[in-house]
Amino acid sequence: MPTEIHVSTVEDEKGVLGILSIQTTEGILDLALDLASADAIANAVKEIRSKLAAER
Repeated sequence: MPTEIHVSTVEDEKGVLGILSIQTTEGILDLALDLASADAIANAVKEIRSKLAAER
């Protein structure tokens, strides 16, 4: 279960990446995301949210 969520970006000669850091009871999970993977995660979260809202 996430206990904290942080977002940031890093940039190098190849471009910008988004960093999603999720603190869990097991430790930190860091995800480096390009635009395509960020869109895929946003779409997945949107679908999860709609299913959770339907169960209310």
